[in-house]
Formats: sequence, structure tokens, C-alpha cells
Amino acid sequence: MKKFLAITLSLLFLVFPTACANENGVKTINVNEVTHSVFYAPLYLAMENGYFEEENIKINLTNGGGADNSMTALLSGSAQIGLMGPETVIYVYAQNKVDYPKVFGQLTQKDGAFLVSRKAEPNFSWENLRGKEILAGRKGGVPAMTFEYIMKEQNMVNGIDYNLNFGVQFNLMTSAFLGGTADYCTVFEPTASEYQASGKWHVVASVGEQGGEIPYTSFIALGSYIKNNQETLKGFLRAIKKAHEFLASKTEKEVAEAIVKQFPNTTIASLETSIKSYKQIDAWKLDLQATEQSFTRLQNIMENANELPMRVPFEKIVDNSLAKAVFG
Repeated sequence: MKKFLAITLSLLFLVFPTACANENGVKTINVNEVTHSVFYAPLYLAMENGYFEEENIKINLTNGGGADNSMTALLSGSAQIGLMGPETVIYVYAQNKVDYPKVFGQLTQKDGAFLVSRKAEPNFSWENLRGKEILAGRKGGVPAMTFEYIMKEQNMVNGIDYNLNFGVQFNLMTSAFLGGTADYCTVFEPTASEYQASGKWHVVASVGEQGGEIPYTSFIALGSYIKNNQETLKGFLRAIKKAHEFLASKTEKEVAEAIVKQFPNTTIASLETSIKSYKQIDAWKLDLQATEQSFTRLQNIMENANELPMRVPFEKIVDNSLAKAVFG
């Protein structure tokens, strides 16, 4: 996290571009996502079903491979919107930056990871992790901090009762686990289901189901961008609203068929299973409006992990005005 803060500080005086419109009035928005997962199905549905086009928006999507990289993309101006954990906003706000990022839409409200083991554990208990090594994300990231908080509720402390391995980059955890690192690993869909079907591991628990509600992944933009692009961002959120309506009215198979181009190496059946898994844990925040209660819990989780630089007032880092205008 010190490295992340150092990078952020070095970018304080850069000039940040806004989304640009072509001669037809179509605005291009660069979106950097923390990882590519069915967990973010509403975003992909909005892209594949043409909902952004209906709002005169073109999306250029890139993968940050970690929230620190996604926030760096946002601060450097290479992205106008970041889809990442809101803990990054707290880290930047604590640096007393004038034009700092804010959450303008919360996409997910549960941890989207599933805990996988090398062996089948039909009677899995969190006690099974006692004395084990787990890959759960980078230090200071929401995935690792949420996992540590869950373990605290199980009366287990990192470094004493079990060990979180922070030494593997977020987007390399799967290959590291398959290569023999750690006893357990947290994995997002569709990888969790796809690899279980091929016999590479066994899914033993849903981290999100165990962890409860938390503002896990949000759409984030600089305060200046939000102020200067109100109508564009309302259009962005309207596209996501249409995606939620599609999710609610269609079968898991129909949703899978709609987003399969986003996952060219994944089967329809695997995507269907993934979507069903996320629906079962109520993963998506349907009105995209963050709540003060959930952000208080996030800061409690960060504090438990000794990663909270300061308590930040909810209204300083969250702007629900656009989501309220779109979702009512």
C-alpha cells in the first residue's frame, strides 16, 4: 500500500482529461476494471446489449489487475471511470488531495470470491482453515481485508491461527495456487466454476455469503469529472439500470448468452452457473446507491486490518445524487 500511495502522490499535479465526444455527439469513456469477472455482469450486459450506445456513450474497457492499478489509471487520466473497491477512495482522500475520487455508483454489495481447496470438503467449516495458508488478495485491498474480518468473526487471527499470503499479485493468484502455493485460494467467477468442472480444485464456500453486505466494488471518478459530466454519467447509470432490468427478467442462460463474447474461452454452461451463484448471494446493488451504514462497516473492516488511515465522513467520498436521479 505504501507503493500505491507513493504513486498517487507523484500524480498530484497532472492534468486530467475528460471524456471526449466525436462529431456525432458520442462520448468515449475509458473504464478501468479491477478484474474481469461475471461479478460485473451488469457492466458487460450494458456493453453487449447496446445500452451504452443508446445513451450516446462508447466504452473502452481495460483490466487493471488490482485496485491499486485501477486507481493509478484514474489518477493519471488514462481512465475516466474506475470499477474497483472504494477503499482506494479513502486512501487517496487521506492524502488531502483537492480533486480526489468519489464513488458515484455502487455495483456490488457482497464479496464476489469463492474459497477453493485442493480437495473436496463437503462438510466444510471455517475451522478447516486453522493453521493453513490462504491466497486472498493484496494487503490493503478489500478482498484480503474482508477475508481477515470474516476470520476474526470465527475467532481466528492472521499470523497466529492462519496465514494470509500477500506476496502474490491479484491477477496471478489462480496460477500461483495451481502451481502449489498455499492451501486455499479465493477466486472469482467464472474461473471458480470453470476450473472446478475441469477437476482443478473444489469450491468449498462463498466468501460473500459469509461476509454479508459491504460496498465491495463501485464506479469511481474524480470529483471534477463528476461535476463536469453530469448528463454523461446519468446516461452511464441508465445503461446499467437497463442491464439490471435484463438480469431480473431473463434466465441465467439468456444472460450467459448475452455476455459470452466477454468470456470467449468460457462455456455458456459455466457462465450460467456463475450468474446463478451471484444471484443466490444477492451480489448486485440494484439501485447503485451506497449507504452510510455499509461504508461504516467497510471502515471497520479496514481498521481491523490496520489499513485505515483515517475515518472519512460518508458524504465526502460518496456522491449518490446521480444514482438517485436515475434510479429514484
